[in-house]
Amino acid sequence: MTTYTERAKGSPAADFFSEHAQVLSIAFFFLACVLFFSATTDTFMTLGNILNVIRQAAPILIVAVAMTFVIITGGIDLSVGSQVALVNAVAAIILAMGYPWPLVVLVMLAFGALVGFLHGWFTAYQGIPAFIVTLAGLSILRGFALYLTQGYSIPIKDAPGFFALGRGALFGVPVPALIAVAAAVIGYVVIKSTKYGRQVVAVGSNMEAARRVGMPAKWIIASVYLISGLACALAGLLIAARLGSGSSNAAVGFELQVIAAVVLGGTSLMGGRGTILGTVLGTLTIAVIGNGLILMHISPFFTQIVTGAIILIAIWLNTRIFTANFRFGAGRNR
Repeated sequence: MTTYTERAKGSPAADFFSEHAQVLSIAFFFLACVLFFSATTDTFMTLGNILNVIRQAAPILIVAVAMTFVIITGGIDLSVGSQVALVNAVAAIILAMGYPWPLVVLVMLAFGALVGFLHGWFTAYQGIPAFIVTLAGLSILRGFALYLTQGYSIPIKDAPGFFALGRGALFGVPVPALIAVAAAVIGYVVIKSTKYGRQVVAVGSNMEAARRVGMPAKWIIASVYLISGLACALAGLLIAARLGSGSSNAAVGFELQVIAAVVLGGTSLMGGRGTILGTVLGTLTIAVIGNGLILMHISPFFTQIVTGAIILIAIWLNTRIFTANFRFGAGRNR
């Protein structure tokens, strides 16, 4: 007769660290970056600089929250920078025509959602890999932005209410930061506490299994790209409001920063696992590194090198260390 023994109960602390290893690791890295730049520069921890960092990080965080949903499904959206640029340019052109800014905001949000849904439709319903669809979108949308502006910056005038979206503050906190926090909170609640969030994770874990149990798998995939397009439109509007102009050259390299923030935060590029809290920390880390390097008078081009290295290291951690089988103290309890 076979005798079964109960597995020894693990340490609560070890279980906690194992479950939250990715978030804790990026939190530690973020804190280390803050301490490093605080020690090496005189202005990093000033209130003005901190407000500047969170204001500039807001558009990245908004799109990164949406990108978390996309990557959890096992997809990718390489076109986010071009979507931001197109909305940025078109909004400036329409505002220059004299249309009221609230109408422009609503139209641009709807336009962004439509563009995102088209990406999702080609990916989910036509079976074209997301990498190819969004790579094509990256080129097409940036091309449209260049064509509409002819490469020039379009100034925005006489729209104080619109400018408040990018330059205003409420209780001393920049409005873009408040909008980004609201987006992150909504994303967190959706992933953790809603049926849709559970479906997103299920589709990313095993799309065929999700489809067989009755989930609308194709619609779920299409919908996350719609969310991404909506987020890009919001980010494009905030950038236009902050700079007071629209340009086809806006958000160049934006997709690199967004993807770096998401994977650095622990979302698996293989799909099925992700965390909004990690994405927030990843975004802040990218923003702090970029700001700190500038304050240290290091070439801004070096930031691209650092960002690329972060992506590589984050992917390595995703695939080699922080896997489903990784456990703290695994060697003690077999």
